[in-house]
Amino acid sequence: MIRALGNRTVAIWSVVAAALFMRLFRLSTPNTLIFDEIYYVDGARDLLKFGVEISANKPEFIVHPPVGKWMIAVGIQVFGDNPFGWRVVVALLGTLSILLIAKIASRLFGALGYGLIAALLALFDGLNLVMSRTALLDITLTTFLLIATWFLIDRRFLFAGIFFGLALGTKWNAIFYIIVFAIFFILKELKEDSWKEMKNSPREILSMILLRKVQLFLVPLLVYFVSWFGWFRSSRGWSRTWAEDNGMTFLAPLRSFIHYQFEILDFHQGLDSRHNYKSPAWQWLLQIRPTSFFYESPQCGSGKCSQEVLAMGTPLLWWSGAISLLLLVILWFRNRNHSLILLGVTAGLLPWFAFPERTTFSFYSIVFQPWIILAIVAAIKEINERLPARFSRKSKKLGLASFITLIGINFIYHSPIFLAMTVSYDYWRSLMWFDSWI
Repeated sequence: MIRALGNRTVAIWSVVAAALFMRLFRLSTPNTLIFDEIYYVDGARDLLKFGVEISANKPEFIVHPPVGKWMIAVGIQVFGDNPFGWRVVVALLGTLSILLIAKIASRLFGALGYGLIAALLALFDGLNLVMSRTALLDITLTTFLLIATWFLIDRRFLFAGIFFGLALGTKWNAIFYIIVFAIFFILKELKEDSWKEMKNSPREILSMILLRKVQLFLVPLLVYFVSWFGWFRSSRGWSRTWAEDNGMTFLAPLRSFIHYQFEILDFHQGLDSRHNYKSPAWQWLLQIRPTSFFYESPQCGSGKCSQEVLAMGTPLLWWSGAISLLLLVILWFRNRNHSLILLGVTAGLLPWFAFPERTTFSFYSIVFQPWIILAIVAAIKEINERLPARFSRKSKKLGLASFITLIGINFIYHSPIFLAMTVSYDYWRSLMWFDSWI
């Protein structure tokens, strides 16, 4: 079934090229700051000008680390302070995420054909498209985590640690992936036959564990620390002189930095604001309450039109993902297969259940969206291998092609609200399958 997809390498790169086109197409639309771009673009401007974020020439309390905003700042520096400049680096990172999903799928399932299926599914996901076209932090976080995962699979642990650090320097929820994936790959290495055959001494095993801890825990923390270089170089950052102001001179900058991190922690733990698009974690897999980033009702002719950017996953894709996850969980209890995929979803979703009162949004699910895609591919592989012999190779190909085509049609149908296209109000309303999407 998979071989019939043709030259898989060329096909995967063609999908990536299509993804790049969709992310750069009308990237300046909307031509104004939308949703939380007002915070992150402003932060990027401050980083370019001052090295730290300030407000009205005073220190500004910032609750997210600077790496993701530095990525936005690169686009502004190269292409100017305009909508394209705000979003272009995020668009490139979002495109890279499609390639990484394909590469990881090819490695996990042992065939480029499965990588091609993953790439097509990722291409047809509205959430990835919207997040790749908006100057927020989440697609940057997701891509750095995917790069780290690729290096883990390739056993280049130092590079994995560096990109884990960049992910942590973008958003704190990277910590859950660092902990879960580091433990998983350390245990995986310990269980490999090569260790048993070599009959390594306890000292050698402990040395390996210590090295992995340095590479996968200490290195990310060091990268995170270095990512705040602008804050350390300036005296204008929030809490920058806290230690000196409280009579502490020994290692004052470091003590001020640690104090600031605890202030950020307090903020995240206590965040509970009323928001129209607030969505608890249990809704995310089914995309029950997607987040509207932008909506206008322009006049078009004599009628009323709609223009929206809705951060929503392609419905049929995400619903298929939820079913696939259920299947993988059942299979895991039988044979312990697909553990990494299940952990990828768990690390991105489960921690949010610990903060039911916190203000959260469904677009946070982009961080585990790659693992939803991989879950669908895993389910396809499992079903393909379990189908009775009476199902011919041709019928399997037809079934797979029909499934991917259906997802693609759903994606195209909803694309106006992913790409901020102006459509009639009646057409826009037809896209709102549920009132909770409005």
